[in-house]
Amino acid sequence: MKLFRPLSLTLCAALVLAALPVRAASIDEVVKAGVLRACTPGDYKPFSFATGEGAYEGLDIDLMQSLAASLGVKVEYVKTTWANMMGDFTAGKCDIAVGGISVTLERQRKASFSSAYMVNGKTPLVRCADVKRFQTIADIDQPEVRVIANAGGSNERFARANFKNAKLSIHGDNLGIFDEVLKGNADVFVTESAETIVQQRLRPGLCAVNPEKPLQYGEMAYLLPRGDVLSKEYVDQWLHLTKENGEYQRIVSRWLK
Repeated sequence: MKLFRPLSLTLCAALVLAALPVRAASIDEVVKAGVLRACTPGDYKPFSFATGEGAYEGLDIDLMQSLAASLGVKVEYVKTTWANMMGDFTAGKCDIAVGGISVTLERQRKASFSSAYMVNGKTPLVRCADVKRFQTIADIDQPEVRVIANAGGSNERFARANFKNAKLSIHGDNLGIFDEVLKGNADVFVTESAETIVQQRLRPGLCAVNPEKPLQYGEMAYLLPRGDVLSKEYVDQWLHLTKENGEYQRIVSRWLK
């Protein structure tokens, strides 16, 4: 009787490694590779906005260039969507995720966050004639009010949690959602205050409702690999120093003023 020969230890190890998911690189590995892979949806002004094939601009993009420069590496952006971002990140497709990411406990269970770099709570964006009409969650949560939200992110979760009586529609195009309000196809879009400030400047006729007093407190931070203490310590220290030396404020002023 012919028996199968046992696999060698080297081959067994190779098979096990091949079966494991690709993981995000630690800071030391990023430096060794010379590349920082950053996942971003690229559809959220002023944080990250796709301008062409593999090209992006925005507040977070400028900050990623600063982080990469501090490491002596280049940035490689990995396109994702809000609905797929966490899956792409935990699958190891990138080392950091950026683009206006709200800190949530749901995300915290699956990944780590850098220190928050911005306080940026949920704020209604409406037609300017309706600013006085939509001051509170109760004002918005009425049967005749048409609320719109983008799919897959914290805006959808906020809308579903807070608007039980209003007519809620989920819009698949993050970039076209503002025109839906402007054209009168929806009444209210609730998003982060920084985005409402930018969009009211870009689209006359839209107004942010009390962006200095959001409906819900929120923070922005960067997604980092769970359990990677060295990467988190480095990114947190870099954030701290950019704020202390004025670089952070110069970048924020460029995109929010």
